[in-house]
Amino acid sequence: MKKTAEEHAARFDEKAAAYDERQDSEEYRAAASLVVKHASPDPDDTVLDLGTGTGAIALALAPDAERVLGRDISAGMMAEARTKADEVGIDNLALAEGTFREPAVGEPVDVVVSNFAMHHLNDDEKREAIGTIAGLAPHRFVLGDVMLFGAADPDAPFYSPEVDDPATVGVLADALTDAGFSLTGVER
Repeated sequence: MKKTAEEHAARFDEKAAAYDERQDSEEYRAAASLVVKHASPDPDDTVLDLGTGTGAIALALAPDAERVLGRDISAGMMAEARTKADEVGIDNLALAEGTFREPAVGEPVDVVVSNFAMHHLNDDEKREAIGTIAGLAPHRFVLGDVMLFGAADPDAPFYSPEVDDPATVGVLADALTDAGFSLTGVER
């Protein structure tokens, strides 16, 4: 049975302190690198990082953006992000609770990013989330996540059927284009 948002938040609160160490893999670094590369904010941009977790993407983008808004459902993960931001002197990161479908953003955003978070939503929730993101009218949305090119493989990196619900690339491409986005690339 699919976990609720509250169950996911509690799960990530428990994992927060050791999350970065446990996620330190070639696959994770490659996906994060692609998200940062394609986000490429301008100095006056506001970036929204949905599912910010411990802030890996937000912290990488903060030096190049005017402001970064990190949103997550886990207070523990955001506490780790705040600690990391303070340690390196990043002061343009604003963290708050928010979800894909209710991102709690009260200002215009130029770039929206998300890395390894949307796969916790089912396909209908992903479609709704992408619609919400489109409603924010960013000039760029960069998604790095677990996506399927075929049948699900329970042994694939970053895939746990009990907590993950990755979509096929086709489902995501349809949701993105239906919401008005232009799909400019898919990278493995």
